[in-house]
Amino acid sequence: MYKIETLNLTKRFGNFVANDNINIAIKEGEITAIVGENGAGKTTLMNMLYGLSQPTSGEIRIDGKPVNFKSPIDAIEHGIGMVHQHFKLVPSLTVFENIMLGIEMKKKIKIGNRFKFDSFIIDEKKEKKEVQRIIELYKFDLNPDDKVENISIGAKQRIEILKMLYRNVDILIFDEPTAVLTPQEVDEILESFKELKKQGKTIILITHKLREVMEVSDNVVVIKRGKVLGEKRTKDTNSEELAKIMVGREVLINVNKDRAKKEDAPVVYELRNISTESQSGKKCLDDISFEIHEGEILGIAGVEGNGQSELVKVITGLMEATEGEIYLKGKKITNKWPKDIRKSGIGIIPEDRYAQGLCKDMRISENIIAGYHDREEYSKNGFMRFNKIEEKSTDFIYKYDIRVADKDGNISQLSGGNAQKVIIAREFESDPCLLIASQPTRGVDIGSIEFIHNQLLKLRKRNKAVLLISSELSEIMNLSDRIAVMYKGKIIGIVNAEETTASELGLLMAGINKNEDKKHGGI
Repeated sequence: MYKIETLNLTKRFGNFVANDNINIAIKEGEITAIVGENGAGKTTLMNMLYGLSQPTSGEIRIDGKPVNFKSPIDAIEHGIGMVHQHFKLVPSLTVFENIMLGIEMKKKIKIGNRFKFDSFIIDEKKEKKEVQRIIELYKFDLNPDDKVENISIGAKQRIEILKMLYRNVDILIFDEPTAVLTPQEVDEILESFKELKKQGKTIILITHKLREVMEVSDNVVVIKRGKVLGEKRTKDTNSEELAKIMVGREVLINVNKDRAKKEDAPVVYELRNISTESQSGKKCLDDISFEIHEGEILGIAGVEGNGQSELVKVITGLMEATEGEIYLKGKKITNKWPKDIRKSGIGIIPEDRYAQGLCKDMRISENIIAGYHDREEYSKNGFMRFNKIEEKSTDFIYKYDIRVADKDGNISQLSGGNAQKVIIAREFESDPCLLIASQPTRGVDIGSIEFIHNQLLKLRKRNKAVLLISSELSEIMNLSDRIAVMYKGKIIGIVNAEETTASELGLLMAGINKNEDKKHGGI
């Protein structure tokens, strides 16, 4: 008998079939990975298993018995818990308060010898004792009294897991659980999965990181276009085969490129002691300095929320630097407007493609020239040259393999990966001397990731400079010549990509620079 299974599970949104007769069967005490390209239907499937959405047809079974979930409360009552990618914690509360939130233990009031009833007063001592018990049971490194706002991202992940375990769930669904963790925290959470498995828990893991799939899962289910495309025992497959099943062709997972020392090449871009403050007056960038040479990719690594977004805003003109200077080919461009920054020869792939890079309600051709619409090839004497714009759009669609249902339609018709290709095409074809690429592969599938990586390397071969900001450590390590690591708004260290390791970068991302410690007499 299987712990959880789906029989011909189907979900339609109007005429669109998000899940088409999904049949999966998951054994008790196993870790099953669900993988697939963006838009494959993974999230829709998990939402049905957790009661966030109801199937159009088909059946879900727990321990062989049909179930019907109207909400996550129903799913939890049947032993299913879901740990979301974005944590649902209250920063100002302690670890134990977050775990007990919504199911608080109340002190009992006694009247005489016969009447007892629950009061409105929370029994914190009892709650702490109970939380300490489950921390020890599952061997998690947590202090019940720590405030959530003061602990690491990995610790927050473990709190989310304990919230579900305390509610007596036997099946845990994890949605991209390592997306914002340091390498050390990734290793810790994978060890936690193995420990949970030993304790008899059944785990469903949604991830696009095939290394993690191979390390912890027992079984892998590949979903494509709403259908189960294949299922493999993990020991009988490998990353390359899984990538091929997902994309439908051979995929180069690890980028191999010849790194060259670029210290003698001309400096294209330079930041000198850049600092800035948030609207509340808090310093969010503190004395940032680096330079990028011709034909070099400089990677910016770090756990999200350590100043990377503010750095991108400052260097793209969306936020003012309060101190310091920025130079492009020796010319000062500090605090220039975004339009002037583009005109100076800088291409920009923004962090959020829809908020900052595209307009969903505009046509594909209009998005392809956005930011460059006043160039003479696109406009003359105040009039748009629509024939030229259409020609350019058709050319880019073909050259960059942008898959469209209607080339004259709006950008909203495109998948995330193809929408990102519109930005890639637009910025690469502007022939920049420097490309700022912020989270260039966020939310895109493995085939599109390979394409974008190759385009970045081609730009480097053309002797252009690239500033790559990414939360994906493997992406940074594969593509960069040098890597700068940000921690709490500062550059904590810059290393050569060839000479560093994921472990060293992980320590830097956690705020530990052993080289600096040695200088000051530390370890």
